[in-house]
Amino acid sequence: MSTNSDDLQIASEDAVYDFVLKWARAQYPKLEDRREVLGSHLAQYIRFPYMTCRKLKKVLTCNDFDQDVASKLVLEALFYKADAPYRQRSLAAEESATSNRRFIERAYKYRPVKVVEFELPRQQCVVYLDLKREECVNLFPSGRVYSQAFHLGGQGFFLSAHCNMDQQSSFHCLGLFLGMQEKGSASFAVDYEFAARLKPTEEFVCKYKGNYTFTGGKAVGYRNLFAVPWTSFVAEDSIYFINGILHLRAELTIRLCS
Repeated sequence: MSTNSDDLQIASEDAVYDFVLKWARAQYPKLEDRREVLGSHLAQYIRFPYMTCRKLKKVLTCNDFDQDVASKLVLEALFYKADAPYRQRSLAAEESATSNRRFIERAYKYRPVKVVEFELPRQQCVVYLDLKREECVNLFPSGRVYSQAFHLGGQGFFLSAHCNMDQQSSFHCLGLFLGMQEKGSASFAVDYEFAARLKPTEEFVCKYKGNYTFTGGKAVGYRNLFAVPWTSFVAEDSIYFINGILHLRAELTIRLCS
């Protein structure tokens, strides 16, 4: 399966970028040749708008790309990320009938997120995770979907949505969890809040908040985010899906680092 495939089974677009760069370095040891082939041919197979901002920063300082080419690719990606969802869908629809696929999302193992970071007055990040209705339906009866990693205070975190049993094990429901990657020995005391867009206002409504001291590999969350059974969550008249998309938001703030 080619790197231009929408169905490429890959963890994230960051992994596609790393693979293409590694291949180019092996095949084109001379920097001038490598820059030429990356800029004129190979870059089109990387969907930069779906790369993490952390990796896009590395593109800007990557010597393998001509600086003007790198700047253009990263700016285009950042403008796409900042666009309204309806504009993003429009761009993807326009490209669906062409050979250019840069705005079309692949079937990533880890779901892309949008992240807004703040340093002051406290280290904080706001993370947006969108899931399609069919993705959620396919989680039944015990599936999980994981987000790409995002970073706070230099530590990697992720979100995971589960179809699980409620606290009393009486029915299936949607759970949302926040996990910390298994790196380093630092512990983080974090205030967190989960919210979702709901009909009819389509505004974000807080559904759960708490605090937790994370260490590597630990996760925290709520087994029944919406306090409704799974059948109500995925029903045709569900208030949780807007144009077929579930919009989730997590806010994390570091309270204390040690």
